[in-house]
Amino acid sequence: MYIIVDDRESVTNSYVGGLVREGVSSIGFSSGEFWDWLQSASESDLAAVDAFLLGDCDARGSLPRAMRKRSAAPIIAMSGQKMLKNTLELFESGVDDVVHVPIHLREILARTAAIARRRVGELPRPCETRIQVFFNGRDPEIAGHALTLPRRELRILEYMVSNHGKWITKTQIFNAVYGIFESTFDESVIESHVSKLRKKLRDRLGFDAIVARRYVGYRLNIPANETIDEPMQEFDEVGILLNRAHAAPAAYPAGN
Repeated sequence: MYIIVDDRESVTNSYVGGLVREGVSSIGFSSGEFWDWLQSASESDLAAVDAFLLGDCDARGSLPRAMRKRSAAPIIAMSGQKMLKNTLELFESGVDDVVHVPIHLREILARTAAIARRRVGELPRPCETRIQVFFNGRDPEIAGHALTLPRRELRILEYMVSNHGKWITKTQIFNAVYGIFESTFDESVIESHVSKLRKKLRDRLGFDAIVARRYVGYRLNIPANETIDEPMQEFDEVGILLNRAHAAPAAYPAGN
């Protein structure tokens, strides 16, 4: 889940809408609302945050350090001023990265993934030698061939790759996919998503990559020495892949 902090409601609404279209849950706060939420949020709620996007607000200079005290999630400042002094001040405030708007949201997703990789080291996880996940909306690849997934199944796979080898609960997956403020859907919807994703991975890999255990949750488990044969079926969806790959990029407003 991405949290956007900006005192301009039109800007937060634009980014939230754009992230939802990319299949990423998000919510926008004004700086005052965010302060209140940050102080009272539970550890499980904070653990569901993928990144904080910090826009234009009065408390921008002090918010990053307050965020870092409660969460290790990447903090990305979005600036409408391409001035060295402003950029340096943002980094000094404690943000992990500074981007200048307008910017495509897939670039923000890619930057978030890059920050996370630097923190855990550059060595690939065992599963990343078998399944290539890009964390920017692009289809994952198995044995060099794209695997087209609905956006929520893709988000689940990304979350599982990030937590490879760990048991993750249905609640954790739900929060990552739908967000901690979602009330329209029930957590049970995750069982259907994981079941479909599990079958698709099994068809491609030749073994069950997702282990399920009642009352415990799910775990992505791909042995480092596991090999993958060539895909078992031809792709009828090549046209779909090409259309998605060449979709025109959308620009998101600076909010001015």
